[in-house]
Amino acid sequence: MNDEVAVRCSNLTKTFTEGHLHIPVLRDVNFSVSLGERVAIVGASGAGKSTLLQLLGGLDSPSSGDVFIAGHNVVTLTETAKARLRNRYLGFVYQFHHLLPEFNALENVCIPLLIRRTPPAIAKEKALEYLKKVGLEERQQHRIGELSGGERQRVAIARALVTEPHCVLADELTGNLDQTTAEHIGDLILQLNQQLKTSFVIVTHNRSLAEKMDRILILEKGSLHDLNSE
Repeated sequence: MNDEVAVRCSNLTKTFTEGHLHIPVLRDVNFSVSLGERVAIVGASGAGKSTLLQLLGGLDSPSSGDVFIAGHNVVTLTETAKARLRNRYLGFVYQFHHLLPEFNALENVCIPLLIRRTPPAIAKEKALEYLKKVGLEERQQHRIGELSGGERQRVAIARALVTEPHCVLADELTGNLDQTTAEHIGDLILQLNQQLKTSFVIVTHNRSLAEKMDRILILEKGSLHDLNSE
């Protein structure tokens, strides 16, 4: 396994079963993401983009095929081992930020570090460093309900990056934002990618954001294709 590959899937298929119906969503998907690479995945609603992201993150199991994170085959691991692998190598950002409203921005960013049993003082220091990177140092003590939509998404990005993962998987991270804020978030991702050399795999309907990535892949009829090769 190439150490320069952050995430890779091989012959990945996913079929959902409802009663006697079998609904194929993904068919023999093969692709890899290099360390530091930015990849956008686009396609119609219901094409299976979020399903693919769930499989890449080890949050769902494929019907067949393999998923490798930093060289580890996720499909063969226990749920506990998958969780440890995610905490070490992956970060996640969602359309709905999934921040904890009872905690402030700094505490939310600390959570992935505390899960891996980082001492609280060190976790806070690291979390503050990443809040600074996303321009929210002055908002660290604010609870989530006191932040704007763009600020919440920046907190979510800091949380995804604080463990210094190989790759961040992002699902419609600008879907709930106005155009100007979405542009700022896209520029922030480019800046952090250059600073940290972290890979980004972004599922998006935002064409402007997709065009800022190194590659655009389109998911159609269960198959993934490089848009630039068509």
